[in-house]
Parts: sequence; structure tokens; C-alpha cells
Amino acid sequence: MIKVEQTAGGAAVRLEGRVLFLTEDPELIRRQLAGEDLDSDPGMKLRDDISTDEITPGWVCYHYDEKLGEYPYVGLECGGERPIGRNDIKRGGFVACVSGKRRGKGSSREASPFAELMAGIRVVVAENIERIYRENCQNLGLLTSTDFGLIERIRRGEAIPLTDVTKDADPVTREIIERGGLFSYNKARGLGEVSPPLPTTRSDRPMTVVEKVLARHWVRDLATGALGIPSVKPGDTGFVRTDLRFSHEYVTPMAAGLLEAYGQGGEIRDKESVLLFRDHLGMLDLVISEEKKSQGFLDLAGGLARRQREFAEQQGLRLHGDLPDRKGSEGICHTMVYSHYALPGQVVVGSDSHTPHSGALGAVAFGVGSTAIANAWLTRDVRLEVPESVRIEIVGKRPENVTAKDVVLEVLRHPFVKEGGAIGKVLEWAGPAMAELSVDERATVTNMSAEIGAFTGICEADGKTVEFLVERRGMDRIDAARYCAGLSSDVQAEYARVIEIDVGKLRPIVATPGDPGNGVFVDQLEGRVDVDIVYIGSCTGAKREDMDMYARVFGEGRRAGRRIPEGVICYIQMGSLDVEEYCRSSGYLELFETVGAKLLAPGCGACINAGPGVSSSPEQVTISSINRNFPGRSGPGRVYLASPYTVAASALAGHIVEWTP
Repeated sequence: MIKVEQTAGGAAVRLEGRVLFLTEDPELIRRQLAGEDLDSDPGMKLRDDISTDEITPGWVCYHYDEKLGEYPYVGLECGGERPIGRNDIKRGGFVACVSGKRRGKGSSREASPFAELMAGIRVVVAENIERIYRENCQNLGLLTSTDFGLIERIRRGEAIPLTDVTKDADPVTREIIERGGLFSYNKARGLGEVSPPLPTTRSDRPMTVVEKVLARHWVRDLATGALGIPSVKPGDTGFVRTDLRFSHEYVTPMAAGLLEAYGQGGEIRDKESVLLFRDHLGMLDLVISEEKKSQGFLDLAGGLARRQREFAEQQGLRLHGDLPDRKGSEGICHTMVYSHYALPGQVVVGSDSHTPHSGALGAVAFGVGSTAIANAWLTRDVRLEVPESVRIEIVGKRPENVTAKDVVLEVLRHPFVKEGGAIGKVLEWAGPAMAELSVDERATVTNMSAEIGAFTGICEADGKTVEFLVERRGMDRIDAARYCAGLSSDVQAEYARVIEIDVGKLRPIVATPGDPGNGVFVDQLEGRVDVDIVYIGSCTGAKREDMDMYARVFGEGRRAGRRIPEGVICYIQMGSLDVEEYCRSSGYLELFETVGAKLLAPGCGACINAGPGVSSSPEQVTISSINRNFPGRSGPGRVYLASPYTVAASALAGHIVEWTP
């Protein structure tokens, strides 16, 4: 356990326990679980890219209390094996956990650091750490560091000054860590005991579009609610007022519990700007294994939805829930927020890493964890350090069969991204080829900015944004133009990096199993890759324009007398009822069924191992338009990620092929 001591140099922590190295070699992990302590060897190959799906697989997250402490790392794959079982970490007496690059990538689920904390882990050491995971750790009081020198100091039982752990943190984060978490900090903030200093950035500094939005939303005074400062720069730290706050049933129960336990009886503010969604687990009963069912996990998952519904009723919050006439939901939270709620220039936070979906509209939209969303319910603001921005210039003439999905898969395999250079940064998607894309296509790249590890992704608002608001929202054109006005970066704005992608040189790309960054051109795949399952859907791949692309390929197939071959099962799941109605009015539903696809009601489903389209054995191969193919994410099989064109063409061929117009 952590012992906080007061020394001559200030507060210090003494961490008493063992150090666990998460290595690529499963035998080394088993030896540690059996009681052996490994030396801190620089030559030891640590696991990189550990996702929150591996720390706490989806079924683990049906728990949302101290029970989570029985399960950390049960999904961790090392050398094709999963060496860590239930209660292994708690029994091992581990206080520190060490891994390589990009620790905590993927989902924003705060269940992951909470499970580690409940199992006895008190500090996480890694080469670099993903933003949301790191913030969740800080908000809960779990220490994080990139200083591998701490390992031997922990083993010696040294009293480590807290400043050695917080030396790279901004002043607000340092105060949060030293007070033991975000709730304790915000209690002190509400009492006036602490107040973040206002930025003193010069007022004439050229700014990016994200910096402009954050400056407008900066909280000057919590007590009076005063907002707005002239300018901000990377490194400025404080709180920004949110316009929308949303969560889904996977997260709402934990956040509600935190609110009740630590919220000091506070009321949720501005309830009309809080949205709840039942979209993730509505079809779980169709695919959950008998083993998991016998262990009570289906009941636990149902309990999440019940708890969210009760919370919504108690608090008077809007809940987009189950469909009354069939199994499914009104829509995926990101699709719904993007289609119905978010506006250019707003700050939108959601308890899901794909919240940047709405960045396609010129909104600053980013994911947060359960503690942050619960605090935001009380204060309506969130803390942040203004990130650096990376501008991704998309240039050249785009081939007809290259889509936004191919563009983001290309960026994901860029060395700068693979080494973690984009972690925690803003990705500003720009350039002439990006300006030519529709808003739906832009949403694909802003959504998958989460896979890149970014703070958020955003596109400047322009004429196409205005048209989107007029056509999809029925907004008056003058009002739409007013929302979009000024939402572009200054010519002299500063960027940490500018990456240029010549889309004219791209061909259709597929991400091979294990990670979205494993991109290769389809025509460079080794040998023929037969597919068993085709899953069309998710927030990334089930928008209106995605459906246009599937329909184009399937329409060509129908005219040629082709169908999805026997032995291949293809599911199509729209992102929302709106998208479903669009497909119905366009004649797509009949087309999809004619070529042999099975239609599902809107929802998340197979993307999170919770609906038809999941694999049931390691030998099965899936090609999908979803955003993640982490181990176990969609079942035990191998998942390839691709664009709507490539997915539909592969469905008709029975093996992975690119579509040629």
C-alpha cells in the first residue's frame, strides 16, 4: 500500500510490494506470478501497445466496483498466450507494473486503472502512456511515471518524494495527485482552497482552431461562472466549460457510484446538456457464451442497463434507450451526438474514447473517464492541459477507391504515430484533399484519432459543415454559417509536427490482426486471406456515406448476379435509426438482403464483442469496418480492418480484395 510521509523535502510515498514486468515472454510472466522477482534488465522485451481491452476485457467491465480487482490483465496476450488469470495480481502482492510503449491505448474505460488499483497496483511505469488512461489513473490516485529509475527505488523501500513522480505534471495535475484524486481536488476548489492560475499567454498569439475554442470556454472563475480568456498556448492548464456531457451504459453506473460516494451531495448542473445512451450491450444475450452466462455475466451486463435507467429517472436525465419493438437501440452515442446534438465551436466530452467523432463538425470533442464525467456533472467543466497540435495535411488527387478509412490507416502506420509521438496531441486534419471529403468521411478520421492516441481530432468548419447543418439538422443557413464562422486556424499557428500524406499515392489498405497500426496495402497481403465473417457497422463504419459505399459495391454485385458466398456470414448494423431510415428510403435494405447480408438493428454490437458478428474460435477470420482489432476485441478470431469499399468487395469475393471501380 502507499504510505504518504512528511519528510524534510515534503510529501513522499513508500511503496511496499513487488514489481511486475509485463513482458512479451509469457513464461517470464508465469515465473513472476509464481513468486520470482525479475531483475530490471534493459534487454528485457516489454509488451508494447497494451490496450485497456487487454487490461480489463469487455466482460470484466460488467463489474464496476472493487470486484474489478480480481481481473486486471486477464486479457493480456503475450506470445500468443494469456498467462494471467483471475486474482493472480492480487495474490502476487504487486505494487508496481512496468510495460513498454503506448500503455493504456484504446477504450477510455476507467475500469482498467480501477481494477489495477483494487488489485494492489499503486504505480504504473511505461515508456509512454496514453492520455485518457493516464488521466484516469491520476483522477483515481494511481501514480504513473515514465521514469524507469523508480523501479529499484521501489524495491529498496525508499521514501520517494511525490515531486519525483509529479515533476513532469502541470500544476493542476500535481495538486490532484497530491490530494489523492480529482474529487478531493474539486472539493477543495469548490471551497476556494485551491484555484488554478489563469494563463498569461499573450493576447495576439496566433492560435489553432482548437486553441481558439478552448480559450472561449476557459473558466476564469468557478464561483461566478465567468468564461473566456484572450488566448492559450500548449501547456496552459485549467478548466474549460463543456457544452455537452454524455455517457453510455458501460460507464454510467461507475460514474453514478462515484458521484454518490464522493460528490458530497452535489446536484448535476444544467441537466439538459447531459445525455445518456443505452447502445453497447443490448445484443449481448445473442452471443454470450454459456460459460459466461453460467457465471452470471449476462445478469451483470443487464444490471448496468438497469442501473443507468434508474439513475436517469432519479436525476431527470435524457436517456436514449432500447427500441420498444425489437432488439437494438436508437443509435450509437457518437453517431447520435454527431447527428443531433454537437455544434461547431462547442466543447463536448463523453465517457468513451471515440468522442472525437464530432470533431468532424469543428467541435472540440474528447473522451474522459468515469471520475472526470462524474465531476463534470457537478461542475460542468473538465480540467485539461492545452495540448500541442499536429497538422495532418492531406494533399493530392484521391483515387476513387481510396476512402477516409484508408487515409487514417495510412497515418496509423506512420513512424511518428507508431513511436507514440501523437499521444495526447490534437490532430488537425487539413489540406485540400481533406476539404474535398464530406463531413461523414471527415468523421471517420476524427473518430479514429482515438486509435492514434490523440487528445482529439478536428476539422475546420467550412461550407460543407454549413450544408451538413442545413440538410441534416434543418438549421437556418444563416445560423449554420454563424456557428461555423472563425473556426479555422490562424496562418501562423504553431504545430508540434506537420505530416503530409499524398492521397494520390495511396491504394486500399487493410490493418492486419492485432492492432489498427498494422496497415498494409491490400495488394501486398501475403497469399489469399479467406474470410468467415464480415461485420459492417460501428460508429466509424455505419454512417450514411458509409452505407452509400457498401450499396455501390453490392449494387454492382447484384447486377452481375453475385451474392455473398456460402460459408461467409455478413452482418450489417446501422449507426442509428436515422441511418436505417436513410437506407430504407434509398432502397439499400432490400439490396443488402438480396446479396445475402443479415440486417441488425442499430447499436454497437460486434465491435465490442457484444453482438452478432463476433468470432467464436481463434481460426475464424473477420473483415470489418470497425475501428479496433485489438486481441479479443471482437472475439477470439483474427480481425482485419478496412474501408467500406474493401469490406463489401471482400464479402462478395469470400476473401480479402480491394474494390476496383
